[in-house]
Amino acid sequence: MNEHIILSLVAIGILGLLSQWLAWRAKIPAILFLLVAGILAGPVSGRLKPDELLGELLFPFVTLAVGLVLFEGSLTLRFSEIRGYGRVVRNLVTLGSLISASITGTTVHYLLGFSWEISAVFGALMVVTGPTVVVPMLRTVRPSEAVANILRWEGIVIDPLGALFTVVVMQFIISSREVSELGGVVLSFGGMLGAGVGIGAVSGLLLGEILRRRLIPEYLLNVGVLNTVLGTLVLADMLCQESGLLAVTVMGMVLANRKKVPVKEILDFKETLSLLLISALFVILAARIDLPSLQNLGWSALGVLAIVQFVGRPLKVWVSSLGSSLSWRERLLVAWIGPRGIVAAAIAALLALRLEPLGFPEASLVVPLAFSVIIGTVAFQGLTARPLARLLGVAEPEPKGLLIIGANPVARAIGKALADQGCRVLLTDSSWENVSSARLAGLPAYYGNPVSEHADRHLDLVGMGRMLGLSYLGELNALAAMRYRTEFGADRVYTLRSSSEATKHAKHSIADEHRGQILFGDQVSYAVLANLLHTGGEIRSTRLSREFGYHDFIHAHHAKAIPLFALTPKGDLRIFSSASKLEPKPDWVLLSMVPSSAKETSTEQPAVVS
Repeated sequence: MNEHIILSLVAIGILGLLSQWLAWRAKIPAILFLLVAGILAGPVSGRLKPDELLGELLFPFVTLAVGLVLFEGSLTLRFSEIRGYGRVVRNLVTLGSLISASITGTTVHYLLGFSWEISAVFGALMVVTGPTVVVPMLRTVRPSEAVANILRWEGIVIDPLGALFTVVVMQFIISSREVSELGGVVLSFGGMLGAGVGIGAVSGLLLGEILRRRLIPEYLLNVGVLNTVLGTLVLADMLCQESGLLAVTVMGMVLANRKKVPVKEILDFKETLSLLLISALFVILAARIDLPSLQNLGWSALGVLAIVQFVGRPLKVWVSSLGSSLSWRERLLVAWIGPRGIVAAAIAALLALRLEPLGFPEASLVVPLAFSVIIGTVAFQGLTARPLARLLGVAEPEPKGLLIIGANPVARAIGKALADQGCRVLLTDSSWENVSSARLAGLPAYYGNPVSEHADRHLDLVGMGRMLGLSYLGELNALAAMRYRTEFGADRVYTLRSSSEATKHAKHSIADEHRGQILFGDQVSYAVLANLLHTGGEIRSTRLSREFGYHDFIHAHHAKAIPLFALTPKGDLRIFSSASKLEPKPDWVLLSMVPSSAKETSTEQPAVVS
């Protein structure tokens, strides 16, 4: 028995990992693969039975996991980011939710013949979108900043509020069966709202002060925050049932908007934990789907899905965005993206358990109907949102740009050479003289420290996909590499050796794990490149051919030229580094630093004249 439990838990983890990897390879939201994996492992094959596996721990696990996901998402909600669109978000989670719930509930009543009570509960349930599906979809779609911020804020805020809304509707139905007064329901809702906001705000303020004063040692930081979040959720639920999710959401928002609180230090850990929990949650809940019940819904379920997607959501967004500065293209994309997620699935199961014993036979159909909407919205929007965003012109460009740390002469020469080849670059420097020189050369440049709090808020990384550390300060390059490896990935961060590092002993050099890949090889330092530029060297572009290939180029310059970059015929940029075994092919363009004394060939053209 124990071996079966262990095997099932490991299988859930492997299925989640495999689904995430397939999504990464296919550039499709991972939820699609997670749902398919859960359905295949559960109702199709019968191998995974979450109710038997976890028993009474199933819903407590779901509640705690969803709470952690909401907390992680709320840590990214800074009020400065939503400035100008706060009214749109407020309308989406209030008036817009009422509109959406009314349309969905009416549709379910007339298409499926559900009672008005169950229809109202299902309509309330379907206002919940949630960060578990919205945030991964945004990573794939990469819409404009305004659209992304609105959808992210709506998804994170509507999760706990939508859950409260659904519970209130359910409590009203239960109260009406028990001949209770309406005032009791209103009082119950007020208690849930007050407990969630109050406990969440107090916990956020206390934890923020503890973090700001560094009262928790570094090695206990993540563990301490994790247990504080779980404790806040449980305390809120103990004082007022169903208020825990709201409490942890408010707690995260308070931390995110307090100054001098090291949120980033805990955010990376929480993102990893959320990824693990989301993968497990979707596989487990998808494995609980009752396929016969889903089939019994027939074509009516598709009708509900169509109304939710093409009527309820667009009308909600149109009303909520009246008078805003959003363009019609941005409104259309916001109206297109509204997938349902984990919270909707978890609450659907809770509703069935609570309402079926009260004499609502159709309550058993709430779960399969909810999953049909979840699967339908995730699949349809996941496959169409990115093409639609590109068609409307509200998608961020492909992240092929390069963030260059430094605007010194070497950085300017390399940046100009890349820009001349059509590559997007952005230079950063704390020296106004360097930044001014870069801007005079036609290069975009940010004036300030690239690892400052100001840079976190104002440095525009739209379209940026890699970082090049070209500062003459090796420590700044390494610090920037540590900061931006979470932004771009460890394999897309490169740093140039500083002049001093070339002569230092290993115990005085920066560890490779902190600096990313070493640009242009171990023997190339900032001083080497700066000296070549100062003595008349220049960065040249060479189009290779079958008659004059890469090895011919090296031989022609007597191995004195330094290869820097190579561009494929499709325009993909390849970077020479100590870890790469790059060998450009015919028809590729080679960018290299050529000394003034090196032999020139007729196939070369100056990329930069310094």
